[in-house]
Amino acid sequence: MREIWKEFTHGKQTHAQIAQTYGHSTKWVQRHLKGIEIEKKELAPDEVVIVMDTTYFKRLFGVMVWRCPHRKQNLLWKFLPYETIGAYKDGIEKLEARGWKVRAIVCDGRRGLLQGFSVPVQMCQFHQAMIVTRYVTRRPKLDAGQDLQSLMRHLPDVGEAQFTHWLELWYDKWGEFLKERTIDEITGRWHYTHRRLRSAYYSMKRNLPHLFVYLRYPDLNIPNTSNSLEGIFTHIKKNMRLHGGLRIHQKQPMIEEFLRSQ
Repeated sequence: MREIWKEFTHGKQTHAQIAQTYGHSTKWVQRHLKGIEIEKKELAPDEVVIVMDTTYFKRLFGVMVWRCPHRKQNLLWKFLPYETIGAYKDGIEKLEARGWKVRAIVCDGRRGLLQGFSVPVQMCQFHQAMIVTRYVTRRPKLDAGQDLQSLMRHLPDVGEAQFTHWLELWYDKWGEFLKERTIDEITGRWHYTHRRLRSAYYSMKRNLPHLFVYLRYPDLNIPNTSNSLEGIFTHIKKNMRLHGGLRIHQKQPMIEEFLRSQ
């Protein structure tokens, strides 16, 4: 049964291909795979830096993962309909209950998550870059947006003081531009003309204290992104696409197998 399971997951074989190999029907293969139990690999608890994030599968469900980037091991995962701050905190508490000493955390910039722990929390710089891009696009039409995107490209390469100085210079140049208002001729109400650009800037300003935490604690070797998890998520989804048509109860054991082995 384990051999069939490995061929289905890591070997990327479909039900039909496995059935042909073993000389049985696809239903026979499905019955054997249905009863599979995922092997669990227990690691000895130690001090750890945790990278945590959530990915979704066609809006059906998500999987939240707590990973040690230095050991290249996923320590904990949980299936859930959507991510919450409480779920992230529960995961950290479970790891600590198992004996892990969490020294630092890397996560996205979800409101309330960056301030919710007693250890240093690094916001993923890649997520911050994506937030800015979501507001101003990859190729902004406004000069102010182009300047902000140009500034963002240097985020991984400089220190906190230098980047803060550049952001202040950007605001000195474009601050009045951000304050421009548009008045509705019918209602008389107004709104900021460049609302998306304002959102991009204030996102940077709000998250700035958490973007360079990794430099303040060099002894902890904190990653500045959650890219180690992003790579795992990409790998899982690429393999899942080879098995289209699976139901949720069939997908989740496969996802667990990949998380266990990565």
